[in-house]
Amino acid sequence: MAVAGLRDEAAAIGTGLTELRRSIHAEPEIGLDLPRTQRKVLDALSPLPVDVSVGDGLSSVTAVLRGGRPGSAILLRADMDALPVTEQSGVSYAARLPGAMHACGHDLHTAMLTGAAQLLAAHRDELAGSVIFMFQPGEEGSGGARLMIEQGVLDAAGQRPVAAYALHVASGLLPLGLVASRTGTMLAAADTLHITVHGRGGHGSQPHHAADPIPVACEIVLALQAMVTRRFDVFDPVVLTVGSFHAGTADNVIPDDAQLHATVRSFSPGARAAIQQAAPRLARDVATAHGLTVTADYEDGYPVTINNDAEVAFAEQAVADVLGPGRFVTAPNPIPGAEDFSYVLNEVPGAYLMLGAVPASADPLTAPFNHSAHAVFDDAALPDGAALYASLALRKLAGGATV
Repeated sequence: MAVAGLRDEAAAIGTGLTELRRSIHAEPEIGLDLPRTQRKVLDALSPLPVDVSVGDGLSSVTAVLRGGRPGSAILLRADMDALPVTEQSGVSYAARLPGAMHACGHDLHTAMLTGAAQLLAAHRDELAGSVIFMFQPGEEGSGGARLMIEQGVLDAAGQRPVAAYALHVASGLLPLGLVASRTGTMLAAADTLHITVHGRGGHGSQPHHAADPIPVACEIVLALQAMVTRRFDVFDPVVLTVGSFHAGTADNVIPDDAQLHATVRSFSPGARAAIQQAAPRLARDVATAHGLTVTADYEDGYPVTINNDAEVAFAEQAVADVLGPGRFVTAPNPIPGAEDFSYVLNEVPGAYLMLGAVPASADPLTAPFNHSAHAVFDDAALPDGAALYASLALRKLAGGATV
């Protein structure tokens, strides 16, 4: 079978993929517990010759397709969870209940991966090795990939995969049908800094009888902003944003405490390790200079998502083979967002790819981007994603050659 033919085969099942995607979209679920979504995936996989297992304490699905010929294993990942967003997209299949929405396109990922399983199952006899289909919950902050690794997803085929791939759709910036990736850092690490400045409360008219934590907390905010511009290489930056600042209850009351919470993004393991040490120390030093104390907790989030150079080059060729020339573009910069596929790439060489799903009638530069309540993703991307997933598996298991 020619890999290029996969796109036509994917188009033939496009209606079914759209129906599945829209069914998932209409009933979004958040976090690690996705029973309705899991059921839909299991039903879609049930006619296929795959070994299926589900997670313990999370609604994951792992399916293994064993080819007709011996060989290596590879892993394909799709995330399934939605976001705590009330949908305002206006589409006919919008979320039925307020408070949850597939605003990041994970419904498309899930449908694409079931489509890839159908395509690969149809050519099982030609498949030289095994494919692990990783359907994970909890990508949006719950670390579902890490939990699935702990529960053995990387060993599901009886051998560790030699490569792993994930696709992620974009509702803006990247035109419909284009695939983007880059070597090295693809997405940032995302950590959280929690700071509490401990003062001594009192009357607002007599601050000299109190120990006011608010100006100290304000100075910490400014000091952190200055630090990331002065202490870190402009070509290996850190982004630190204080998104939450809480103190006090009345205009004439000096509170005992002030609390800050910040997101911290870094683009290399070295910069991440440095900011993990420097930020809490700076907060403590500023407080000490004013005679106050600080509790500073640095909470590790998702690691840096680092693509393997050879796997990006391999994926670029796979895109050309199955979707045609000119469909791959090199991303000029890493994405400041974070991904828990990073946990997989810490264990297995692979690549994370972005796929444009901007509606054909929309301007990619102005279309609402992922996580927006107004985000809309075009179903026309579904066959492309399914075919690309399948192509990556077939080519890798054939030793990287066009089959």
